[in-house]
Amino acid sequence: MKIRLTSFLALLILVSSCVSSKKYGELENRNADLQRKNRSVNDELDGFKASNEKMEKELTGLKTDFESLTTERNQLLEKLTALQKNYESLEKSYDALEQNSSAAIAENSRQNRELLAQLDEKEASLIQEKNRLEKLQKNLAMRSQRIDELESVIAAKDAKMNALKNAVSNALTNFEGKGLSVEQRDGKVYVSMENKLLFSSGSWAVNSEGRKAVQQLGSVLAQNPDIAVLIEGHTDNVPYGGSGQLQDNWDLSTKRATSIVQILRENTNIDPQSLTAAGKGEFAPVASNDTEAGKAKNRRIEVILTPKLDEITRVLNEID
Repeated sequence: MKIRLTSFLALLILVSSCVSSKKYGELENRNADLQRKNRSVNDELDGFKASNEKMEKELTGLKTDFESLTTERNQLLEKLTALQKNYESLEKSYDALEQNSSAAIAENSRQNRELLAQLDEKEASLIQEKNRLEKLQKNLAMRSQRIDELESVIAAKDAKMNALKNAVSNALTNFEGKGLSVEQRDGKVYVSMENKLLFSSGSWAVNSEGRKAVQQLGSVLAQNPDIAVLIEGHTDNVPYGGSGQLQDNWDLSTKRATSIVQILRENTNIDPQSLTAAGKGEFAPVASNDTEAGKAKNRRIEVILTPKLDEITRVLNEID
């Protein structure tokens, strides 16, 4: 059995070496493009979070303006009341002075006209402030509604990612303790599989046990079409010593990530546009390469599940 396996691996390596340099170049170009798309998605998510914080700050400012305008309106009402009382007092004085002299009457008439003009001016100012307050209240209510909707969408997204994490963990229970872990952080789900579960040393061909794990992961992904899937290949810092079409660890990590994508694509219910393969070589370690245990952890495949942000984008556009 061991001789057959060795022969099969030799045949596989021979066939792989026959891949044309043109095809390899296309894979490299596609890998670079997919890495740029991944960075763009991460930047977009950061932008959405920053925009949400900005909206919350604006909402706080609007509330402060509303309270200030309400205080100003109350002060204007108090001034108006005082002017009305003054007007009534002057009107009584006018009636009394009317009997004394025409000069006093003329002066009171002038004062009354000035008071009336002031009253008209204050009333016009109050009407203007009232209209401004009503417009501000409507704008404030609309923004509050949009922010509530955005928070609801984000909460639903977080709940869905939590449910996805649980579904992935349940699907991969049989592989616990075999170099596989599932965790949720920063709004994403990370599935980490050490190379000992997937590949032989220096190879990018997935073994039978690793294929089962990837296929079971694929069954969960097929039920979540609105999730973006990034597959990252990682190595330790030991230079690649093989020969053939691979140049270094970066090449090896990229081919291993692509091998996982090919297995996921066998599930026709997974949208290929949701899949991205990327190689990072030894440049994103999770442990020290000074020990064999650390190197083993660094030799891994990470499947990063990210929610698509279409709904969040729609709500943010409506707020703007």
